[in-house]
Amino acid sequence: MHKNIESNLANLKHVLGKSNDVIFREFEVGNKKPTKAFVCFIDGLGDKNLINEFITKALMVDIHIIHPDENFLSPNILALVKEKVLSATEVTEADSFDRVLDGILSGDTALFIDGSMKVLLISARGGETRAVAEPDTEVSVRGPRDGFTEILRVNTSLLRRKIKNPRLIFEPLRLGKQTRTEINIVYIEGIANQEVIAEVRRRLHRIDTDVILESGYLEQFIEDHPFSPFATIGNSEKPDKVAAKLLEGRIAILCNGTPFALTVPFLFIEAIQVSEDYYSRPYLASITRGLRLISFLVTLIVPALYVAVETFHQEMLPTVLLITMAAAREGIPFPSFVEAMIMGTIFEVLRESGIRLPRQVGQAVSIVGALIIGEAAVNAGILSAPMVIVGALTGITSFIVPALLDGIILFRIFLVLLSAAFGLYGIAIGLIIMLAHMCSLSSFGTPYLAPMAPTVWKDLQDTLIRVPLRLMKSQAKSISRPNGGGREFSAPPHRRHGGEDD
Repeated sequence: MHKNIESNLANLKHVLGKSNDVIFREFEVGNKKPTKAFVCFIDGLGDKNLINEFITKALMVDIHIIHPDENFLSPNILALVKEKVLSATEVTEADSFDRVLDGILSGDTALFIDGSMKVLLISARGGETRAVAEPDTEVSVRGPRDGFTEILRVNTSLLRRKIKNPRLIFEPLRLGKQTRTEINIVYIEGIANQEVIAEVRRRLHRIDTDVILESGYLEQFIEDHPFSPFATIGNSEKPDKVAAKLLEGRIAILCNGTPFALTVPFLFIEAIQVSEDYYSRPYLASITRGLRLISFLVTLIVPALYVAVETFHQEMLPTVLLITMAAAREGIPFPSFVEAMIMGTIFEVLRESGIRLPRQVGQAVSIVGALIIGEAAVNAGILSAPMVIVGALTGITSFIVPALLDGIILFRIFLVLLSAAFGLYGIAIGLIIMLAHMCSLSSFGTPYLAPMAPTVWKDLQDTLIRVPLRLMKSQAKSISRPNGGGREFSAPPHRRHGGEDD
């Protein structure tokens, strides 16, 4: 920074002046011997009403009324303005051009005064934002209806409202050389494991990329097993869900520009748990958890089981059912394996089109498309009626556990291939391989299948069943290990591109 205000103005216009949303307002401060000054902010990121009322008006008009005899040519002019003129609650000093530029691009208003080597960054952020609303991806019958938004500070305030604890910590950092995206690491000091916090911090600092636009970017950079179909980092739009995970000892990662917060460590059992389980009585919650687990097994195994029985193990079916299925498949030109792949492809296409289209049109496409295509395929002799029933059942149950959808789709295809080659033996082999793979996974030092493998008896009270809340008095031991137990942290090589290896 320069003492000469003209040099600072020229430098700032050279960097930002080509864009018409950057506003420069020049004026003078003081009565007797006016001092040159100017403010710079970005239209849309700064609130013009706040800037006009509490910054420019205060410096150009109010200062003459309140401080008519004040000498604003003194060496500490910046301190006088900061302490006696500006009424903004958040004012910081900056002495480097990069810091000033970063503040302006983040929505702050920069105040330059002639003769001062420092600049005041005044928080007067504004602009249009999306209101807090119920998230569409995690709908609940009972419980809070608020959801995260794209504004980081709104999201932090939603968590503060849930957890009124001075030990709730928000650690700021910026990632992305071009985007300079604001990130917050969130944890409760004294509950979260310090080793896990340090590992999260280390992995985030090692990210070396130009662009961070959404929390999905962060997830792919810091996950333990990038080539696994099963996610080892959770995500949620619900503040109450993230708050509950923080209270269990997990760490959350908030990213500006997205309503999805990441949580680590993430375990398999979390995929069949929803926040609503804790708002209702334990009996229904335990039953619905069992249904979610059954749905996971159904959507994963049923297509492969149909192919295996139809191809190799017809003797397992009752005679009447076997005759009915044989009659239904009469005239079908494809083997059951090809039939299953066609049905799976059709359903995924319908699901994708229903998601991408506007909601009203998407629902019509999904329902009408499934009915028409299914009936037409049966009438045309391309697919059999039992295969359509299997495909519909598989598709419906896949929506019950959305957190496992990637792994379900890939392993479902894998099991269908093995069942077409080896029958039920292939399904058994595939399930063993999948289970072994899941046992090998970990999330920030915590085994993915904990507390079932390895078994943590104390934590089984909140897995497939949920015991009454009055009995759940202690913190989960699976993820909070004060002595640093569990597996060693891993740093996959794919995250070491361009950055220094710690």
